[in-house]
Amino acid sequence: MNLNENAMTRLSEIANLSAPLARAFAQEGFSLYAVGGCVRDAFLGAELGPEIDFTTNARPDDIARIMGPLCKGLWEQGRAFGTIGGILKENDMEAEVTTFRSEKYVDHSRKPAVEWGDSLEADLSRRDFTINALAFDVIAEVLKTPEVQKVFDYFGGIGDLAEGVLRTPIDPVTLFRDDPLRMLRAARFSARFALKIDEKVEAAAVEVASELPKVSAERIRGELDLLMMTNVPSIGLDFITRTGLADHFFPELPALQLEQDPIHHHKDVLRHTWAVVDKTSPRLVLRLAALFHDIGKPITRAITPEGVTFRFHEVVGAKMTRKRMKELKYSQEMIDDVSELVELHLRFHTYKLGWTDSAIRRYVTDAGHLLDDLNELTRCDCTTRNMRKAKELSARMDELEIRIADLKQREDLAKLRPALDGTEIMEILGLTPGPAIKGAINFLMEIRMNEGEISKAEATHRLKEWWEEAQH
Repeated sequence: MNLNENAMTRLSEIANLSAPLARAFAQEGFSLYAVGGCVRDAFLGAELGPEIDFTTNARPDDIARIMGPLCKGLWEQGRAFGTIGGILKENDMEAEVTTFRSEKYVDHSRKPAVEWGDSLEADLSRRDFTINALAFDVIAEVLKTPEVQKVFDYFGGIGDLAEGVLRTPIDPVTLFRDDPLRMLRAARFSARFALKIDEKVEAAAVEVASELPKVSAERIRGELDLLMMTNVPSIGLDFITRTGLADHFFPELPALQLEQDPIHHHKDVLRHTWAVVDKTSPRLVLRLAALFHDIGKPITRAITPEGVTFRFHEVVGAKMTRKRMKELKYSQEMIDDVSELVELHLRFHTYKLGWTDSAIRRYVTDAGHLLDDLNELTRCDCTTRNMRKAKELSARMDELEIRIADLKQREDLAKLRPALDGTEIMEILGLTPGPAIKGAINFLMEIRMNEGEISKAEATHRLKEWWEEAQH
């Protein structure tokens, strides 16, 4: 195994940061290895992250006893899984140290059973993929122990990184049955590092896909979110769709594989969705909106004399989005934002005849804080190969954004309000709080949208006229 110079430099950096821990564990007679992502990233030339993971033959009580004096504080939420975390006083490095272990799901439990171990090789063998089954002996490096193996790669992870292949240390079926979430991690790592998934890994995912429901919705959502923030999410999304994994937590995705009618042609909605997701900036709300934006198409699809239509798919899709995201345990704020973008993603196309000031005010007001995301989603939704059409749509969006900027200079679009507030309306009409006040506010807001700003005197006059007509 040849260790390139750059990787060894980064591994030495890990050892330097880990020195207080390395000396303390060595003094107590325990081992300590940096493991997983930080070692993998050293060979990829990636920047060192804020947290370093370690594994050791020490048990959780010993880990906590050794780390306590060295850290500003300990977090022990993972103690049941053998993990103790803390921030080193010396250099503010975040460290998580875990006892050698194995774990697997038992029956229909959503929490894996954990067993402690004493072998580094056995511990690494239960890691999800060979690229993460790498370890670096920080004690040997810090103490400058001569002629001692420091990098441990029992399963060929460094070679797999070089070849661009995602494999598992042992039989993938066994690993996936032990923790079905690993199948979603395969999707994420293949997308993050542009790795080809080994045929055995994919076949195992197909075989074990039905066991994914053993995993909690929160853990599934967490992996989906990490996948969506990779450079090319479609690589992983395609994997979870073709293996049947999506059927068990996001069935709307495979449903996008609409049968192509030989006469009434339309886009492959699934491939279109992948393209839109990949084009968007890596902001989670935007990426999720791109993923969900067309999920209403399959159930709204109709064949008419003019061709295939998907009428109101954005409205239907927004409702479907809320339901799916709720089941995946997203926050209410995230659900509201993503479903709003799904419902609004066609709004731009309703203004083919030009943008009046009124239309722009409504567009900006309805989008609210999501305006930039909505504009980007609209742009990315154009995946046509027709250059003339693409150029036309881009020009229209450019025009809209110019008009929005121009109107913002003349009006504070972020704070659109009717000319009179509720208190003033009650005083003018001699009313107490109730439904009539809301109707009056809506009436004045319509004026604000359609005509722009008017004076309080003008608003008062028109409000009285409206109220008088409303009484008859």
